[in-house]
Amino acid sequence: MKIIRTIKELKSEIINIYNLGFVPTMGGFHKGHLSLVKKSINKCTKTLVSIYVNPTQFNNKKDFLRYPRNIKKDLKTLKKMNIDYVFIPNTSEIYKEKRKKKLSVHNRKKVLCGKYRKNHFEGVIDIVDRFLNIINPKYMFLGQKDFQQLFLIKKHVKKKFRVKIVSCKTIRDKNFLALSSRNSLLSKNNLKIAGNISKELNLLKKKIKKNYKYIKKINYYINYITKKYGVKIDYLEVRNERNLFNS
Repeated sequence: MKIIRTIKELKSEIINIYNLGFVPTMGGFHKGHLSLVKKSINKCTKTLVSIYVNPTQFNNKKDFLRYPRNIKKDLKTLKKMNIDYVFIPNTSEIYKEKRKKKLSVHNRKKVLCGKYRKNHFEGVIDIVDRFLNIINPKYMFLGQKDFQQLFLIKKHVKKKFRVKIVSCKTIRDKNFLALSSRNSLLSKNNLKIAGNISKELNLLKKKIKKNYKYIKKINYYINYITKKYGVKIDYLEVRNERNLFNS
């Protein structure tokens, strides 16, 4: 496993690799990350994993500073998996080239996460664009957990790059809670509450699949979950790729 920290070195290492798989991450690995890496190893001749906590996609500085980081543990995990390359750049390396023109993101992005996380998707699209320009992989592996983000990345990439995006299923724990690096920031009690809410939402999803009339009861479930678990819900909506950006 080769650890690379500069763009110049990275380009020289991967220049002649045709079937290269790329897994972009912010570290803090869990089984969801590892499932993406395994997919790349099985599909590609060589696999490159990036570990970079991108400051431009955080709309809250405290969230950025608190984001789980454990580079030693992550590297140990990747070494066991026989990864070929790990790219760990610093911010000055990634952003040393200024953009002449700001990248555009879907003009109706301000629903779901886009409504509550100002400039988040602009930051995501920008870093993905920079990575793909540098790496030019054949495949990029992304999780389905961040559905809106995945949709916007696909839309942007389709216009500009030849890379094929492989979307991989969300990995969940026994309580149906989606695995996330930020879960490690939760107390045992809050982790249990998050699991219980996930179970509630999964039951609602099953009811809606059986009978679409339950969509009309969304507000009831928002109030029910808010009162039962003492949480604040930013949004609870039923969307797919066709109606993702309908107001």
